[in-house]
Amino acid sequence: MTSRGKYETRLDPALWAYIDAVNAWYPPEIIGLPIDKQREVYDRMCRAFHQGRTPGVKVSDGLVAASGHGIPIRHYQLVGKAARAMVLYFHGGGFILGNLDSHDDICAEICAGTGFDVLSVDYRLAPEHVHPAAFNDAMAAFAWAAETSGLPLILCGESAGGNLAAAVAQATRKHARPAVGQVLIYPGLGGDEGAGSYVEHAEAPLLSVGDIAFYRDVRSAKRQLPDDPTFSPLRDSDFSGLPPTVIISAECDPLSSDGETYRDRIVAAGGKAWWHEEKRLVHSFLRARSTVPAAAEAFARIIAAVSALGRCEWPYL
Repeated sequence: MTSRGKYETRLDPALWAYIDAVNAWYPPEIIGLPIDKQREVYDRMCRAFHQGRTPGVKVSDGLVAASGHGIPIRHYQLVGKAARAMVLYFHGGGFILGNLDSHDDICAEICAGTGFDVLSVDYRLAPEHVHPAAFNDAMAAFAWAAETSGLPLILCGESAGGNLAAAVAQATRKHARPAVGQVLIYPGLGGDEGAGSYVEHAEAPLLSVGDIAFYRDVRSAKRQLPDDPTFSPLRDSDFSGLPPTVIISAECDPLSSDGETYRDRIVAAGGKAWWHEEKRLVHSFLRARSTVPAAAEAFARIIAAVSALGRCEWPYL
């Protein structure tokens, strides 16, 4: 069992039961195994945590044509209801893990909870495909959705997927059909690793600064420029013109400060952004939404944020 340290009494028993279950399926030391083995174990864990698809949600798989390859996508639609918006969803997994199945139930629940279409994107993973492969796939999926759907587009992603959503929002702000909003869930945006939550929660359960460094190194191309905003959105020099943005972070997560900093920079540039730090929660809490009340409340806030942005409303005043 992982040492609980200062988190022993800080996190409630239901959350510790979730953390222990994750560590039983996907122990911290797995980071030393080859990537293909990590994926096998991660995929088994995701199947174990899968909540089943929400009734009334129909699903179809397809491909988006990209340069030299196809990008698998999964389209979720609520039966009998015309959607008012489409959510472009980018899954987490440190840019090395995850696929259409790993976050399938989460996407189905976003569809059911909002009534919006959800398009999940199976972007290429490292180390087989280092940066900017995942970003390029995310951009191609956005361009395809903007061209083929007349619905307003909302960018949404968690963890690594939050990084991709933010990078796409910044790269497409002058597009003919830019996103109407973005919802980022405990995103890693390339913030200052010598301050804030990176220091206070360096050894938090389920994600440490060592893990973050590992994922960053695997994803990096040779001579990767740290100031590339498509790699680290917080390294951009211009935060104007971005869509209304909602960031939901976990308090006990090294990445939490990234959400606060991103909000501050968007607001300083004249945009609309709202950041909420979910107290006494940890990275990956989406998978705890059925067993931990605080995670369920956080997921409800995420659904409400997506719904509001899809209706072009801004309730965070």
